Amino acid sequence: MSNPSRYFRLKPQMLSGKWSLDEPRDSQGRELEDWREFTSGRPARVSGPLRIPIEEGGRRLDYSTAGAGMTPVVHVRVATLFAELAPDDVQLIPADIPGCPDEYLILVATRLVRCIDDKASEEVVYWTPEDGRPEKVGKYRSVYGMRIDPTKVRAAKVFRPWGWTGVLIISEDIKTAMERAGVTGAEFEEV
Repeated sequence: MSNPSRYFRLKPQMLSGKWSLDEPRDSQGRELEDWREFTSGRPARVSGPLRIPIEEGGRRLDYSTAGAGMTPVVHVRVATLFAELAPDDVQLIPADIPGCPDEYLILVATRLVRCIDDKASEEVVYWTPEDGRPEKVGKYRSVYGMRIDPTKVRAAKVFRPWGWTGVLIISEDIKTAMERAGVTGAEFEEV
């Protein structure tokens, strides 16, 4: 199969009346040490099942994010789609949502790809010594209008860009499959 040439940022759709999910917790209801574990671009080192409290009730969606970490949470039918189309790129962690009879999983992109195209992106800003954060010097401080270099992606279909891991990127075939399946709550922005 050839490497797809178009990629999309997968974002939660801003809808009124939808549910809002809190930070994932362990099976005893305790907050996890580091929620960034789900958005680092590496496999998470937690074992499920986890619990995700509902922060605000509303319409359930097939694709949502939980808490401030924007942890992707997907309905089992969306998880199945990712497992079939990108088995080497995702980790799916069972998550219990109290009061919700459907099965949901946390979607972890297990690949981190150095692919942001600084010149093609609208604006990129790096941390400098003057910012007073020596541990961040040379890393992205902000990225606007992000564009990636698809030639650097190789075989990845689901990944997070190195240096800007708050963004989840999927290949065009996954986007198309999600649209065909009528997945609710997902929005796509070409990168």
